[in-house]
Amino acid sequence: MAKASSREQIAGYGPLIRDPKGILNLPKGFSYKIISRSGEKMSDGFLTPGRPDGMGTFEGKDGRIIIVRNHENSPDEFEEGAFGKKNEYYSKADADKLYETGKGILPGLGGTTTLVYNPITEEVEQEYLSLAGTIRNCAGGVTPWGSWLTCEESTVKKGDYKGQLEQNHGYVFEVPASEEAKLSKARPIKAMGRFNHEAVAVDPRTSIVYLTEDRGDGLFYRFVPNVPGELHRGGKLQALAIQGSPSRDTRNWKDLKGKKFPKNTPIEVEWIDLEEIDAPEDDLRHRGFHEGAACFARGEGIWFGDEELYFACTNGGEISAGQVFRYVPGEFEGTADEKEAPGKLELFAEPNDKEILKSCDNVAIAPWGDLLLCEDDPHPFVVGITTQGKYYKLAENIGFRTEFAGGVFSPDGKIYFVNIQGAGLTLAITGPWGSRS
Repeated sequence: MAKASSREQIAGYGPLIRDPKGILNLPKGFSYKIISRSGEKMSDGFLTPGRPDGMGTFEGKDGRIIIVRNHENSPDEFEEGAFGKKNEYYSKADADKLYETGKGILPGLGGTTTLVYNPITEEVEQEYLSLAGTIRNCAGGVTPWGSWLTCEESTVKKGDYKGQLEQNHGYVFEVPASEEAKLSKARPIKAMGRFNHEAVAVDPRTSIVYLTEDRGDGLFYRFVPNVPGELHRGGKLQALAIQGSPSRDTRNWKDLKGKKFPKNTPIEVEWIDLEEIDAPEDDLRHRGFHEGAACFARGEGIWFGDEELYFACTNGGEISAGQVFRYVPGEFEGTADEKEAPGKLELFAEPNDKEILKSCDNVAIAPWGDLLLCEDDPHPFVVGITTQGKYYKLAENIGFRTEFAGGVFSPDGKIYFVNIQGAGLTLAITGPWGSRS
């Protein structure tokens, strides 16, 4: 394997300590607690769905933490759904609030659940189904106005699944962060396009939404809303292009022709308007690339920090082990004057060493600026990257051969919540945050 450069030396909290329970190795001084398990009865009488994925956290009353959590389930995965292995709890759901009922036989089993967590007692006080009838809700993103945007990583259509599906899929939905156990009506934000959505990040300054696409030849998108904070009132969907280098390939795969995308070099971008964004043929990325947009290797997790965002590309790089990009919006981002100060894209990390980083997926920015990346791999770690580009391991999954997902900090930065997806577990990790070397 390639030797890490000076920019890639190991930092962190020290070696990981073997967990006597055989689940999660953490550094000295850190501990975890399992706060939710799939299949258990929730406050609303439904079952906690399986395959938990992206999550967002919000401030609740009296120090409580509201967690909105995705579930990456397909319609035929009844054993992972909220309605039971035989769909026996489906009749208790308000079908008018579901996006996909599947004729009452094959409803969408993705959606979101909401947890109300008390950090003092370390207990979940409420857990309920907050969005239902969607498919393969992978990741999403928090909004500055107190909601969670959840994304369908699927482009199945009406008539699929042997004629059972009644809706097209591949949309973004908005879920309010609420302590009230209430199923929200699922309304797709169709102006954000129909494609294999992964995650979103919202710029609190402009309300522009940035979106990733989990495809090997996906694009990087932005949605400029007509009315800030009111996404259902429409807007403009665009794709990122590299100035002076139309249809640029950023993936850096070994067998690709052309020059490599350089590391740690901010490059000015422009944005291309997209048409026919409902894309019945699931070809939005192909048309956008043909018109000059850059393509990326499976864009996944994305998070907005201090006037910049980071997003992961799971199988980018020379050995397809992953890349992390940083995007800094321009001073006039999304306006007619943005050409005067264009946004800049930088390949922030591509170690090309699986001992350092592999298959990076969900991204979160710690309160002190580090990136925390969940690996999508049979032997996954949570990997930290400092603002100086140094790497460290925060957690190691030794109990289940399945990915970490949805890692996110509590609003006060004292708890890191993360899912072990295939095991259906949500964990709360605490420790001496910010004390790393």
